[in-house]
Amino acid sequence: MNEKLSMLIAAARKNPDLKRRLFKSRESAEPVLELCRIATDEGIPLTIEELLGAGQEYADNLLKSCNGGATYPFEFYDDAYEMLFAAISV
Repeated sequence: MNEKLSMLIAAARKNPDLKRRLFKSRESAEPVLELCRIATDEGIPLTIEELLGAGQEYADNLLKSCNGGATYPFEFYDDAYEMLFAAISV
Protein backbone atom coordinates (compact mmCIF):
# COMPACT_ATOMS: atom_id res chain seq x y z
CA MET A 1 0.00 0.00 0.00
CA ASN A 2 1.37 3.41 -0.83
CA GLU A 3 2.27 6.13 1.65
CA LYS A 4 -0.91 8.17 1.21
CA LEU A 5 -3.16 5.18 1.76
CA SER A 6 -1.17 4.22 4.84
CA MET A 7 -1.58 7.76 6.17
CA LEU A 8 -5.33 7.67 5.50
CA ILE A 9 -5.70 4.32 7.27
CA ALA A 10 -3.77 5.60 10.29
CA ALA A 11 -5.89 8.77 10.41
CA ALA A 12 -9.15 6.80 10.15
CA ARG A 13 -8.11 4.48 12.96
CA LYS A 14 -7.53 7.49 15.23
CA ASN A 15 -10.53 9.55 14.13
CA PRO A 16 -13.97 7.85 14.38
CA ASP A 17 -15.65 10.67 12.44
CA LEU A 18 -13.25 10.24 9.52
CA LYS A 19 -13.79 6.48 9.60
CA ARG A 20 -17.56 7.00 9.53
CA ARG A 21 -17.29 9.43 6.58
CA LEU A 22 -15.09 7.00 4.66
CA PHE A 23 -17.60 4.18 5.10
CA LYS A 24 -20.46 6.53 4.19
CA SER A 25 -18.61 7.41 0.96
CA ARG A 26 -19.41 3.90 -0.29
CA GLU A 27 -23.06 4.97 -0.59
CA SER A 28 -22.17 7.83 -2.95
CA ALA A 29 -22.97 7.71 -6.67
CA GLU A 30 -19.19 8.08 -7.19
CA PRO A 31 -17.70 6.28 -4.16
CA VAL A 32 -14.05 6.36 -5.25
CA LEU A 33 -14.21 10.06 -6.10
CA GLU A 34 -15.91 10.78 -2.76
CA LEU A 35 -13.23 8.85 -0.87
CA CYS A 36 -10.54 10.88 -2.65
CA ARG A 37 -12.35 14.12 -1.76
CA ILE A 38 -12.51 13.14 1.91
CA ALA A 39 -8.82 12.20 1.95
CA THR A 40 -7.89 15.50 0.31
CA ASP A 41 -10.04 17.43 2.80
CA GLU A 42 -8.08 15.68 5.56
CA GLY A 43 -4.78 16.91 4.13
CA ILE A 44 -3.93 13.70 2.30
CA PRO A 45 -4.30 14.60 -1.38
CA LEU A 46 -5.33 11.39 -3.12
CA THR A 47 -6.42 10.95 -6.73
CA ILE A 48 -8.47 8.20 -8.31
CA GLU A 49 -5.47 7.25 -10.42
CA GLU A 50 -3.27 6.83 -7.34
CA LEU A 51 -5.87 4.71 -5.61
CA LEU A 52 -6.61 2.44 -8.54
CA GLY A 53 -2.98 2.21 -9.63
CA ALA A 54 -1.57 1.21 -6.24
CA GLY A 55 -1.94 -2.55 -6.76
CA GLN A 56 -0.63 -2.39 -10.30
CA GLU A 57 2.43 -0.39 -9.22
CA TYR A 58 3.31 -3.00 -6.61
CA ALA A 59 2.96 -5.81 -9.15
CA ASP A 60 5.00 -3.91 -11.75
CA ASN A 61 7.80 -3.44 -9.25
CA LEU A 62 7.83 -7.19 -8.56
CA LEU A 63 8.05 -7.97 -12.26
CA LYS A 64 11.02 -5.66 -12.83
CA SER A 65 12.94 -6.72 -9.73
CA CYS A 66 16.73 -6.77 -10.10
CA ASN A 67 16.72 -10.26 -8.58
CA GLY A 68 14.86 -11.78 -11.47
CA GLY A 69 11.39 -10.77 -10.41
CA ALA A 70 8.27 -12.77 -10.97
CA THR A 71 8.34 -14.78 -14.17
CA TYR A 72 4.61 -15.29 -14.39
CA PRO A 73 1.82 -12.87 -15.25
CA PHE A 74 -0.49 -11.80 -12.45
CA GLU A 75 -4.09 -12.89 -12.71
CA PHE A 76 -5.23 -9.86 -10.70
CA TYR A 77 -4.01 -6.81 -8.82
CA ASP A 78 -4.79 -6.04 -5.22
CA ASP A 79 -7.79 -3.78 -4.91
CA ALA A 80 -6.42 -0.91 -2.81
CA TYR A 81 -9.93 0.54 -2.41
CA GLU A 82 -11.28 -2.61 -0.75
CA MET A 83 -8.06 -3.20 1.17
CA LEU A 84 -8.38 0.28 2.69
CA PHE A 85 -11.82 -0.57 4.07
CA ALA A 86 -10.61 -3.94 5.32
CA ALA A 87 -7.74 -2.21 7.13
CA ILE A 88 -9.95 0.33 8.89
CA SER A 89 -12.56 -2.28 9.81
CA VAL A 90 -10.30 -4.01 12.31
